[in-house]
Amino acid sequence: MIPWLPAGGPFPVVEEALEEPNGLLAAGGDLSPSTLLCAYRQGIFPWYDDTQPILWWSPAPRCVFRPGDLHLSRRTRRTLRRWNPEIRLDRDFAGVIDACAAPRAGQDGTWITRDMRDAYLRLHHLGHAHCVTVHDDQGLAGGIYGIHLGGVFFGESMFSRRDNGSKCALAALWTLAPELGIQLLDAQVENPHLMRLGAVLMPRQEFQTALRTLITDTEPRTWPPVPVTWNGLAERDRDP
Repeated sequence: MIPWLPAGGPFPVVEEALEEPNGLLAAGGDLSPSTLLCAYRQGIFPWYDDTQPILWWSPAPRCVFRPGDLHLSRRTRRTLRRWNPEIRLDRDFAGVIDACAAPRAGQDGTWITRDMRDAYLRLHHLGHAHCVTVHDDQGLAGGIYGIHLGGVFFGESMFSRRDNGSKCALAALWTLAPELGIQLLDAQVENPHLMRLGAVLMPRQEFQTALRTLITDTEPRTWPPVPVTWNGLAERDRDP
């Protein structure tokens, strides 16, 4: 059994999350900016579909990237150098979240409901939700979006419309992380793709300590919208 949250109500402590399914903590509540910011600061995020109430999760261990963790294969780096797409920050946030919500092979439906879309758009307008986009001559080729609080970026979803589009967005974000003040990237739940890219599993206590250390406020963050090419980023970091 998990508790039912009233709108604006406090969250249970994350140590009360279920082991099966891993991390399920509570149901109910709302998707207001204050509720979402409170949740993320504690390492909690919403994840549900249109057939369910709002479900709140805090899985353990946590899938994260730390500085130096992200690795691209030589083949991928060569492909990106030849492609040399343009990368932008906070350009077309709505387009990114819509692309992430689009149907994917082998999946039925999406967890990015209309209410979730509206909630994260509100956070974007308030300066808390941000995106990285990858562009080629056909338009939007890939991207990632998430929540930036203090020194942590909580990745929500990413997509590709071209091979390596999401890898490029993720690598660009991590290359620019020092300039953006990001020291930890929360990828939430492990999967083989993330682990191949260098993600590690962080125990709950270590993750919660990192959040307390890195998030000392929930002030909005401004990301510069200046475009840069992949090869321009590679000059900053030879192994992004």
